[in-house]
Amino acid sequence: MSTVESNPIDPVVDNAEAPVYREDTRQQPKPKTKKPQMMKAETAAKKLGILLSAAPDSFTAEPISREQLDGILADPPAWLVELRANGPHPRPVVAARLGVSISGLNRAEMTEPLTTAEIKHLLETKPQWLVVERATQHEVREEQIRVKNAQAGKEALAKEAAKKDSSKKHTK
Repeated sequence: MSTVESNPIDPVVDNAEAPVYREDTRQQPKPKTKKPQMMKAETAAKKLGILLSAAPDSFTAEPISREQLDGILADPPAWLVELRANGPHPRPVVAARLGVSISGLNRAEMTEPLTTAEIKHLLETKPQWLVVERATQHEVREEQIRVKNAQAGKEALAKEAAKKDSSKKHTK
């Protein structure tokens, strides 16, 4: 008798009984420590409502974590308070302070950021484009309110009709 025949566990002789080791492909548990979510300085500036080019280099140099942004929002540094108060302001802030849409600023060819003093001057002098755009914005808001109220009325009627239908079914 040969030695190969006398050893039934030898993998060379019988591959069917050899143990097969497979890589564990199940999802492994996630590490307990969370990696902070980072955002670009541009995104953080939008969330803060400031113009990125007016922010200090310390703010724009590196990505900012959500925790850092929350800290800045909770306790704004002096440069942020100054930027929010005096500007220059990004287009959404300018549009909101003037009471017009961003499209209205585009139609008036107001493409540059404005300071608070420039915004106040526009509100005091009330150029024709500003009067027209504010009226347009007012009409748009009125229409949005009208549509919202009409939709709410339709939904209320539909609910009433559904209640009546369900009460008819239960009485039969």
